[in-house]
Amino acid sequence: MSFLSVFIWILTFVLILVSFFLVMVVLMQKSKDGGIGAALGGGAAEAAFGAETANVLTRATKYSAIVFFVLAFALYLGRIYERKHAGSGGATLPNIAAPAAAAPAAPATGANPGAPGVSLPAANTAPATATTPESATTAPASTPVPAPKKE
Repeated sequence: MSFLSVFIWILTFVLILVSFFLVMVVLMQKSKDGGIGAALGGGAAEAAFGAETANVLTRATKYSAIVFFVLAFALYLGRIYERKHAGSGGATLPNIAAPAAAAPAAPATGANPGAPGVSLPAANTAPATATTPESATTAPASTPVPAPKKE
C-alpha cells in the first residue's frame, strides 16, 4: 500500500466528518419562518452562542462548505493520479500472453465417465434423409368414400 493510497483514505475519512459537521451546522441554523431549523435545535444554538448565533453559524457553514469542496476536488485528483500510475506500483496483474486454444475433443458416445450411472445414447452418424411414413400419404382421388348409414 503506497503513501498516496493511505493519504487518500485519510482524506476520505476527513471528508465524511466534514460532511456530517456541515449537515449539523445547517440544521442548527434558525430559519426565518420557524421551519425545521427551529424544531431541530435553532434555540439550542442560540443559547450556546448568544446574540451572535447567526454570524457564527453562517461563518461555520461557509468555511465547512469550502473545506468540503476542496477535499472532494483533491480526492478526485488523487484518484485520477492513482489510477493513471497504478501499473508502476505493481498493484495490477501483469499481462501474460496465453497459448492458442487446442481443438475441442470429440463428444463421448457411450457412458459419461464424469457422471456415474448416467449413460448417453449413441450418436447417430448416418445422414438424415427426408422420408415420409406410408400412413401419411394421401389417398387417391378415385377411391369412393362410403356414405354414412341412416338408421
